[in-house]
Amino acid sequence: MAAQTPEAETFNPWTVVNLVFHHLAEAGLHPVLGEAGDPAVPAAALLRAFGIEPGRNDETVASASVQDELARVREKMFGEA
Repeated sequence: MAAQTPEAETFNPWTVVNLVFHHLAEAGLHPVLGEAGDPAVPAAALLRAFGIEPGRNDETVASASVQDELARVREKMFGEA
């Protein structure tokens, strides 16, 4: 009987970006998205370093759910809509 290869685990890099963004904001810092480049690229590299493949590319920074979440964060932190 041949050993089965486990299916690769995947995780959305934007979820990592969201988690880190919220953590920094809750620590009193003022993270900004986009001014230093696409944060999904280093988030994807971090996932790979943990042995997890970036996935769920349907949720990108342009998706409505991500834009809604970013708007909520901006409103909470800066009073902007």
